[in-house]
Amino acid sequence: MRTPIITALLLAASLGGCAGAPAAEPGPEQLTVEVVATLPHDPAAFTEGLEFSGDTLYESTGLAGRSTLTAGPAGGPPATTATLPSPLFGEGVTVLGPTLWQLTWQDGFAIERDSRTLAELRRVPYQGEGWGLCHQDSGRLVMSNGSSWLTFRDPETFAVTGSVDVGRDQLNELECVGGDVYANVWHTDTILRIDAATGHVTATIDAARLRAQVNTTGAEDVLNGIAAVPGTGEFLLTGKQWPVTFRVRFVPASPGKHG
Repeated sequence: MRTPIITALLLAASLGGCAGAPAAEPGPEQLTVEVVATLPHDPAAFTEGLEFSGDTLYESTGLAGRSTLTAGPAGGPPATTATLPSPLFGEGVTVLGPTLWQLTWQDGFAIERDSRTLAELRRVPYQGEGWGLCHQDSGRLVMSNGSSWLTFRDPETFAVTGSVDVGRDQLNELECVGGDVYANVWHTDTILRIDAATGHVTATIDAARLRAQVNTTGAEDVLNGIAAVPGTGEFLLTGKQWPVTFRVRFVPASPGKHG
């Protein structure tokens, strides 16, 4: 039988151990989409990159022999179009004032263009595949290649300056907002919000209700295209060969509900 003194000491030690235990890190915030408006989208556009610069929406599309880069008003016909020569396959795009970078998928180079005319200025080689691209306020580029890694690049030379492992692969189209990177996860209805400094996923956004509204049937007609609407806290979301673009807010998901 334990004496009262021994019991008290054991209880104190137990409580002390609990008090000293590190608190568990909270999991990612669970968000969903609230549709604010629906805009027309070219149903032939195999969307690979989407980004606003001011009021101009830039869209890069893929498929060999059909890849383009367009610039114009959201929901309207493009004011400017550049066609990539076959067999180039266009991927992510990001706009840096007077110039922009457009990725290619397996062609091994990025294309620097005049952001007003979309004229090609030069090509810069890189290793591996090109998927998504965005830039932070500092100008630093953030690139995905379909793996779990985000690669940081110099905005002028396109040289690698660092990388971070997110711990989830198939990272596709990207959008930079402050210190966060929003990433479409290929072949899913999920968007991740990632802390670019650490690679930690801070939110998981379920956008399945958009796919249900589009009622797509093609295996490749997946969610892929995210652009922050400047000054609003809202986003444009679309997918490959979707006939519409959704203007949305990211809001807390109701417990136990999806899509």
